[in-house]
Amino acid sequence: MKIDGRCHCGHVRYEAEIDPERVMICHCTDCQSLSGSAFRTVAQTRSGGFRLLAGEPRIYRKISEAGTIRLQSFCPECGSPIYSTGEGDEPKVYSLRAGTIRQRAELVPKLQLWSRSSLAWLPGLADIPATATQP
Repeated sequence: MKIDGRCHCGHVRYEAEIDPERVMICHCTDCQSLSGSAFRTVAQTRSGGFRLLAGEPRIYRKISEAGTIRLQSFCPECGSPIYSTGEGDEPKVYSLRAGTIRQRAELVPKLQLWSRSSLAWLPGLADIPATATQP
């Protein structure tokens, strides 16, 4: 599936070819901290399927629980997380942050990772009152 996306301010823009079967929710504590949320939703690109169109993201090198290096990219202007990927040369797979993808409403997660770190209140989310906009 061909998608495109951008950070909040538009400084970083990209296009990619993703596998819609590889849309996932990650509950790991690193994703909670790095996203500032209860979990992170990502869409993985096909190998070599990412192309930066504008801007240059800033990179933070994170060491995973398994000891591998994951490059975390974000916009240097607005701070929006853009993607993570491994070190090394192309072609590689990018885990795009779903909130930056223009077609995000079409991307239904197929798998949840690190469920042992899932916050206990998530299953009851549907029972919490909701408003269409900020009251």
